[in-house]
Amino acid sequence: MPTARAARTPARNATPDVPGDGGRLHGGVPADIALLTVAIAGVSLSAPLAAATAAPALAIAFWRNAMAVGALTPLALWRHRGELRGMGRRTALLSAGAGALLAVHFGAWLPSLHMTSVASSTALVTTTPIWTALLLRLRGHRPPTLAWLGMGLAILGVVILTGVDLSASPRALLGDALALLGGVAAAGYVLLGAEVRRSVSTTAYAYVCYATTSVLLLLTCLVAGAQLGGYGGTTWLRLAVLTVTAQLLGHTLINRVVKGLGPSVTSTAILLETPGAALIAALWLGQMPPVAAYPALAVILGGLALVIMVDGKNPSPSGEPGR
Repeated sequence: MPTARAARTPARNATPDVPGDGGRLHGGVPADIALLTVAIAGVSLSAPLAAATAAPALAIAFWRNAMAVGALTPLALWRHRGELRGMGRRTALLSAGAGALLAVHFGAWLPSLHMTSVASSTALVTTTPIWTALLLRLRGHRPPTLAWLGMGLAILGVVILTGVDLSASPRALLGDALALLGGVAAAGYVLLGAEVRRSVSTTAYAYVCYATTSVLLLLTCLVAGAQLGGYGGTTWLRLAVLTVTAQLLGHTLINRVVKGLGPSVTSTAILLETPGAALIAALWLGQMPPVAAYPALAVILGGLALVIMVDGKNPSPSGEPGR
């Protein structure tokens, strides 16, 4: 979100934004790069694991957030109880709003994994920086010319990819649309999260955000009639692994290294989630995208890389992607 990358990671202290560092490397680089590698591996497992889990997509979305809330509860109540009690109304509403957008992100993206290929879905949901830049433009921020070029390239890649998937099946095209919706929702989620984390620790923010997401997804599951239990041991194990690798470990480490490596380097590296997820899906699930999809994927990633690198030199509260 995608990765949602994604102000969606627990940490003991808030990771402040790093304005103006342009992605420069600071001290402790080797360790940060090692941690970033682990984080990329974690988020790359998100889509293939979700696609391979024998549970309804909405239930997967609920459980990965609910399990994360359970894991965060001891830390949040032990070290951040006072902060949670003192959270102002505006901050609490923004955190809840971010949680609502995160629910839309997961509720749209995870079902798309069962309609289109993991590679297509992951590439489309990681277009979050494009929508973030457009939302910022509506707020008066003026992206540089190169950023517009990158956005144009990425959108061109989306058009090509959706054309390829339409030729495959209307269901694949619907999956593409849901993945794009997930990317748009993640952009709003990231912007709200960046605002909240100016004054609130990541743990306190993530706790309120994940709790809101869990409640909304639970209600959605109940309305939709999605089965929330009765799974086999393998399914529960995959849900737990998904929570640890993508929801907690992957994004916790992303928040940890962004201060040292800078948002530009970190966000660009997270683009490796798309080929990483595609490779895992190919080896594990036997999912091979159509040959015509590869050029489109390359154009999308190239456009996103350009936007992110330009954003590193002209920082804005764009947050980190990830799923």
